[in-house]
Amino acid sequence: MEDEEEDEDMSDSSSPPIPYSQKPAPEGSCTTDGFCQAGKDLRLVSLCMEQIDIPAGFLLVGAKSPNLPEHILVCAVDKRFLPDDHGKNALLGFSGNCIGCGERGFRYFTEFSNHINLKLTTQPKKQKHLKYYLVRSSQGVLSKGPLICWKDSSVFSPAKSSSAAVNLSGTQDPSRNKNIVKPLALSVQLVGKAFAAAPLSLRATDVANGNANGGRNNALSTTVSRPMPHSTSPSPGCAAGDQASMSSSGPPKKRHRGWSPGSPVPPPALAVPVPTIRPATRTEPLLSVPVPQSMLTGILQPQPIPAGETVIVPENLLNNSGVRPVILIGYGTLPYFYGNVGDIVVSPLLVNCYKIPQLENKDLDLLGLSSSQLLSVENMILLTIQYLVQLGPDQIPLREEFEQIMLKAMQEFSLRERSLQMSAQCISVSPGQLPWLARLIASVSRDLVHVVVTQNSLAEGISETLRSLNEMKHQQKLPDYVVAICASKIRGNEFCVVVLGQYQSRALAESMLTTSEFLKEISYELITGKVSFLASHFKNTSLGDDLDKLLEKMLQQRGESVIIPFNGDVSECVSSQEAIAMVSTQEPDLDVDTFQIYQPQLTVARKLLSQVCAIADSGNQSLDLGHFSKVDFIVIVPRSEVLVQQTLQRIRQSGVLVDLGLEDNGTAYQRAEKYVVRLDNEIQAKFEVFMRRVKQNPYTLFVLVHDNAHVDLTSAISSSLSHGEPNHGLADRVINCREVLEAFNLLVLQVSSFPYALQTQQSRISSSNEVHWIQSDTVDDAASEEKLYFGLNEYSKSLQWGVTSPLLRCDETFEKMVNTLLERYPRLHSMVIRCYLLIQQYSQALMALTTMASLRDHSTPETLSIMDDLITSPGKDKNGCGHMLVIRVPSVQLAMLAKERLQEVRDKLGLQYRFEILLGNPASELTVAKHFVTRLKAWRGNEQDDWIPRTYQDLEGLPCIVILTGKDPLGETFPRSLKYCDLRLIDSSYLTRTALEQEVGLACCYVSKEAIRGPIVALDLSEKEQEKANGSENDSDELLIDLDRPQSNSSAVTGTSGSLADNGVSSSSATDKSQKQAPSLNFQAVAHSSVDEGAYSSFTARETLKQECDSLGNQMASSTTPKLSSLSSVSQTFQWPAQSAKDSRAVRVALPRIVILSKAAYCLLSSQKNGNLPSSSSLLPHADVSWLSSLRPLLHKDMSSEEQSLYYRQWTTARQHHADFSNQAEASGTRTFHPRRLLLTGPPQVGKTGSYLQFLRILFRMLIRLLEVDVYDEEEINANHTENSEVTQSSNDHWPDIEIFSKISFDLSVHDPKYRNISPVYTEQLSRVKQEASKETKSEEPKKRETVSMMLTKYAAYNTFHHCEQCHQYMDINPAAQVSDSTLHAFTFSSSMLGEEVQLHFIIPKSKENHFVFSKQGKHLESMRLPLVSDKNLNAVKSPIFTPSSGRHEHGLLNLYHAMEGISHLHLLVVKEYEMPLYRKYWPNHIMLVLPGMFNNAGVGAARFLIKELSYHNLELERNRLEELGVKRQCVWPFIVVMDDSCVLWNMHSPHEQSSQSLEPGSFSKNVSLKSVLQHIEATPKIVHYAILGVQKWNSKLNTRKSKAPFSRCHVRDFILLNIDLTQNVQYDLNRYFCEDVDFNLRTNSSGLLICRFNNFSVMKKHIQVGGQKDFVVKPKIMVSDSVAPIMPLQYVCAPDSEHTLLAAPSQFLLEKFLQHATYKLFPKAIHNFKNPVLAIDCYLNIGLEVAICYISSRPHSVNVNCEGVFFSGLLLYLCDSFVGAELLKRFRFLKGATLCVICQDRSSLRQTIVRLELEDEWQFRLRDEFQTANSSDDEPLYFLTGRHI
Repeated sequence: MEDEEEDEDMSDSSSPPIPYSQKPAPEGSCTTDGFCQAGKDLRLVSLCMEQIDIPAGFLLVGAKSPNLPEHILVCAVDKRFLPDDHGKNALLGFSGNCIGCGERGFRYFTEFSNHINLKLTTQPKKQKHLKYYLVRSSQGVLSKGPLICWKDSSVFSPAKSSSAAVNLSGTQDPSRNKNIVKPLALSVQLVGKAFAAAPLSLRATDVANGNANGGRNNALSTTVSRPMPHSTSPSPGCAAGDQASMSSSGPPKKRHRGWSPGSPVPPPALAVPVPTIRPATRTEPLLSVPVPQSMLTGILQPQPIPAGETVIVPENLLNNSGVRPVILIGYGTLPYFYGNVGDIVVSPLLVNCYKIPQLENKDLDLLGLSSSQLLSVENMILLTIQYLVQLGPDQIPLREEFEQIMLKAMQEFSLRERSLQMSAQCISVSPGQLPWLARLIASVSRDLVHVVVTQNSLAEGISETLRSLNEMKHQQKLPDYVVAICASKIRGNEFCVVVLGQYQSRALAESMLTTSEFLKEISYELITGKVSFLASHFKNTSLGDDLDKLLEKMLQQRGESVIIPFNGDVSECVSSQEAIAMVSTQEPDLDVDTFQIYQPQLTVARKLLSQVCAIADSGNQSLDLGHFSKVDFIVIVPRSEVLVQQTLQRIRQSGVLVDLGLEDNGTAYQRAEKYVVRLDNEIQAKFEVFMRRVKQNPYTLFVLVHDNAHVDLTSAISSSLSHGEPNHGLADRVINCREVLEAFNLLVLQVSSFPYALQTQQSRISSSNEVHWIQSDTVDDAASEEKLYFGLNEYSKSLQWGVTSPLLRCDETFEKMVNTLLERYPRLHSMVIRCYLLIQQYSQALMALTTMASLRDHSTPETLSIMDDLITSPGKDKNGCGHMLVIRVPSVQLAMLAKERLQEVRDKLGLQYRFEILLGNPASELTVAKHFVTRLKAWRGNEQDDWIPRTYQDLEGLPCIVILTGKDPLGETFPRSLKYCDLRLIDSSYLTRTALEQEVGLACCYVSKEAIRGPIVALDLSEKEQEKANGSENDSDELLIDLDRPQSNSSAVTGTSGSLADNGVSSSSATDKSQKQAPSLNFQAVAHSSVDEGAYSSFTARETLKQECDSLGNQMASSTTPKLSSLSSVSQTFQWPAQSAKDSRAVRVALPRIVILSKAAYCLLSSQKNGNLPSSSSLLPHADVSWLSSLRPLLHKDMSSEEQSLYYRQWTTARQHHADFSNQAEASGTRTFHPRRLLLTGPPQVGKTGSYLQFLRILFRMLIRLLEVDVYDEEEINANHTENSEVTQSSNDHWPDIEIFSKISFDLSVHDPKYRNISPVYTEQLSRVKQEASKETKSEEPKKRETVSMMLTKYAAYNTFHHCEQCHQYMDINPAAQVSDSTLHAFTFSSSMLGEEVQLHFIIPKSKENHFVFSKQGKHLESMRLPLVSDKNLNAVKSPIFTPSSGRHEHGLLNLYHAMEGISHLHLLVVKEYEMPLYRKYWPNHIMLVLPGMFNNAGVGAARFLIKELSYHNLELERNRLEELGVKRQCVWPFIVVMDDSCVLWNMHSPHEQSSQSLEPGSFSKNVSLKSVLQHIEATPKIVHYAILGVQKWNSKLNTRKSKAPFSRCHVRDFILLNIDLTQNVQYDLNRYFCEDVDFNLRTNSSGLLICRFNNFSVMKKHIQVGGQKDFVVKPKIMVSDSVAPIMPLQYVCAPDSEHTLLAAPSQFLLEKFLQHATYKLFPKAIHNFKNPVLAIDCYLNIGLEVAICYISSRPHSVNVNCEGVFFSGLLLYLCDSFVGAELLKRFRFLKGATLCVICQDRSSLRQTIVRLELEDEWQFRLRDEFQTANSSDDEPLYFLTGRHI
């Protein structure tokens, strides 16, 4: 997008372009674009590595072809025909060679352009098509260099306006204005360039929406032949012209007639139009620019300019006045500027403040305004003047500050409007009053603000101002601001501000450049030698001596010797050999940070984990955690060698690679490099490898961590168009590429300390997916941590500590020097001047402190004290430890210069062994001199020989200066020994929050509690608080879930990570507790620049220092803390940890760093102190975003980071070149968030890396946890009650032999551990059991059941949370099909038991209809198909599987696909009517059997009863159906499987081969599928003779036991094959809630039927916390109050007709619960008396653990336990039927005083039963012994009567 369409460059401005006809190419020649006619490639991309020979006097230049906008063609041109640096002196004509085919001597550009196939449609001109010089980089690559500065073409094109290497124009970076529609006739605003080489430095970009940062905004409203409302989208009429106009960012051009180019008059001036901003009544847009009709055809005609609207900028304005005025666009039409326009700058800084947006009502209410039309132009003018008057001499106007002033004014007006009920217009100033009011306000400014009022146009006022500036005498005082007002009768008032203040104009102009732009500007100034005047100024010292000569002289004086490296004064010298040989005598007490995970990091890691779980649970299917079994990751960091090494180091030390199972212990160290990738040219290849891994491992969850995510936010598109820095847009290419967005197994975690640019309206991260660092500002937290975080807020607050050496400092003396120099060199960027001065300051300080004391007064006290500390601290240390100083120099060239200069001074002064000077360049690794590396190794003690420092932390203790360069600091961590951060170069170019805060972020760190003044320490923790702190530590320790404990001990480092008692907050090993000083030690004693009193005597210039920093002693004496005065020794120990010779093991206190700021930055950061200035937090958050509206609420400093995020998401929008810009809202108004993307934000250096590494670890543990299942692991109970079976079985049988098996007696005892609290069943063995044994716990609370964690296998049954490729058809319906694809069928049968018709409903999915038989019409369901006994199909199981389930629609294990190995099977879910919709939603592919509504409150007995009834009825139907087809009735398969919804895994146990080796009896087990278990059992010979077949319940002891018989005849449950034919007359008790299966098994056995348990199979039951047979919460039927005491089971019954509270619960449930707990009342004789059990006829009810029940069946021919000679202690009759008669009861004998309990449906049947059974003969009843369950009569209570045996 480089201005191709400059078609308006015609000889006459109003004539249409002349079509240019090109000569046809010669026959047979090549006509391909990018190749010459000889067919040779000329494109720069192909030639960049070639060696090209060119004749002397020729240069390589780049030509642009309109057909190949993205390519540059390489040509060789004679440099005489090219312009010089100032755009002058190019010879007319052309001389060039083709470097493709080597043809030479083209004399005409037309001819040459034909040869290189430019294919032009206009007259070929070298000015237009030769664009760039080409230069070779240091690697020898030919690349695009500076623009060729054509000036005589009088085409005002920004691309040509500026010379040299700097992208001054803004066009090379159209990313800034990609969607700005620029029809060329549209008047476009102007932004002047602060330092252009050519006078034409006006950047025509988007000033209209301009804002503080160089007008980089993203929309320009245009109107086409009619006014349209101001909108960010181009008007429809422009559409046709868009394509033609998009790529040119030049304004309309007009060649000024009247001067011929050769005349002596100044060169032709250029008209630069600036927007017409008219005062309107606000109905038309503020920027309305009529576009001529011809626009639409693409023929562009510049508009004539009305006279009087022009300003001619005087020649030599900058030279004469030393000021480049900045014109702040105000309100109204700015005039056109002609002439020397390079000497002015037009800034859009405040323009948006005057365009007050239309706000919605809710926003108006939020801001407290009645409407947004409150301020008239006059009011705005007066506010502007007032604002300028109150600005301090070292402040510049800030957009954000002025917006708040405007808002406050509007709020005032709103208040007045409301109170006076009149419109705001009544209060406005009349145009007549305006001039004198304006002058009145300006009069208090001490002549710093002038007001110029004109009548006709603004041009008069501006011309006047510029003229007076140009003619000004030097001693005259200039106003800082001139406000030009035009009080025109026709157009109303217009105004603008001309900034003339030396400092203000420069700061405003510089602040308009982006960081990249001003760094290019600086490098341009250095390359072109513009700094030579400045450099020569600094050749001399402040005393006027020649610096180099002085240094040479000192070098000679010193001779061979150098200053002693350490442990000695600066005046001591040794030979350089000795200096190298000096190593430390003892191991120093270095505060090297070991890697640990601290409590806050753990907490944040858990927050991240729970957010990931929230994404997985959100139901939008974007993340399925159950799918993954492994975690893998990659960390992407910005381009910084040190940061890469630092991240690698942390990954290695944290042991995360081993913990995640990604690498082995041995290889992890080397292989770590695979996991950290930096954003540079190599990333593409590495990233492709990573994405391949992502695709190939669908079961691994990958986490892409994008660290420092705020650093490069340029979109890939804009960076490829802008030919900007090569690495721009890489992050966008990686993070936002389609593969990353679509990979379902990839989480993106963006990590940033300054996330503001990721929190715009277009953010791709949902605000709910942001995880913010925890605020630990409470005293309690602080008490438990060793060290506290000291960040930006703390630095701001520290200014209120009132100490003499504050932590944030501004070097006033330095600022004064800078200002003097700035006036002297107006054309240089201020950073260059600051840097040169800084180098001089440090050089002179070094000289002053070693040899030339006379220079002391010429160094600023700040610089002197820093250097003094740096040089003397190693001298006082036996090991040579010292401090680090970081000097931040953003420009790489300046940084290299500073390093070279300071190194030269250091070496000549003989200090090269005293301290190191390093260049911290992100692009390269650290290089440390050899002797310093030796010293570092000696301190560390145990490093390998080839160890070298790779990160700044490795430099712990090394006295050094690090000159940190690069556009942004990138999050590198500095060692504890960093003491000073010199940010004096960071000034008004850093006016965004991110830019400013990340610089100060360098100093943030964790500090000892003692170092912080203020409330935390003042609390001097009393004993009690100390205990409390410790207590809280331990509590939270217990709360740690096992996720936080490292799994492998492989990483010894993380061994501590789980514990909280470890030293608090990340950073350093704990201080020895005994040495800790009183916590209330004052900071002033500490932060002081550690020149302690003892060292003073050795200084000559004691006084200078004394003024700057009070001595420590004085501070202590004057200290307010009485404790301190007694601690005299503290002066030695409590300084910055420079150990003194006396006390080398001084207490280490981690202290905050001292930061020296420029004045501009200091004002913004210290604003908390004086309150009236805006703080850094209210600045624009980032250069790549812009404010949405100038009216918005203030961002409070104390907002939490969550609130700040929401604020930025509401009020900021991404600029055009921002990577998120493309994420615009869709039509529906919703934005698309990327569902698997998270943002972790926390202040700089707070420990985010450790936190995300810990997150990876616990994420992995959680996934493993998801692959595990908790199964019950309980040994069988009542093992001692077992009958000893006489019959022996062979242990190798696969199936029972019915002959042998039927001889085994049934084991009545219940062995299932679930039933450990039920009444034992009486057997003869039981009567012999010692009763004490059963005196177990009488506790209300059921004991927690034992579980054990098992890995799921491929044969498991799953719940809804499992998804995988194989079973998704089984689980989910085809998206095309709807839920309605399943049909509802009623099925009716009559039940003898219920005595009525029962109607069940089947819900049958279409895919399952083949299992059913429908009537001929296909509508009516007739039966469910059953197989034949003789069928042998290996790919099916014969028995239909019924699973009753309640309350577990999500958690029930109803997915049997894997358990059945994917074969065909018939599975029916049996659900209650009210739960059907839920089950249907979660299991749309399952057949549902829906119980009638009357059973909604029934227990599990009802479900089993109905399953059995239905199955029997269906068996009869199928027999009838198949009989017609000739099948015998007994051949139809009579079994069904009834299985719980918690059966998860099945195992097969086979005995060991008994060999001599295996002394241990036992068996081994393996996991098998449900299919194989069922097929095995179904293959049992003579299976139809068994009533129930089952398997045993798994427990961990099964394999270690002596192998028991392979088959048992005993109770089975949970998972049974039920023969419905044999058990036709044995029913489940449909009323039961508990023990229905024990009851059923006893009935079946007493009917003489066989129950067989296969002991070589076991089933594992999952512990599911929800649903199932959970108890009802029993509540009163009528609630009196909300809080009711829980109702005890004994209150579940009451006397009939009593006033008892009636309960809302089924009567049967109340009865069963009551019986379990009423043992002592009902059967006192039976307690612990198993010899005398309670007799229960035809039923088994649980009447408590202490009582044995003797089950007797009343049926004729039934099998019962032998109870001859047994005296019963009670009788239980429950709903007895006609088989129970008086005769039967008379057979049994009872103890005297035995008790009776008769239970019936109602009172009358109770009376009848008593009479029918003749109970009154032997039992005595009292009236008060009748009870009922506590239900209301409509809930049909049960009645029972108790009595005593006579």
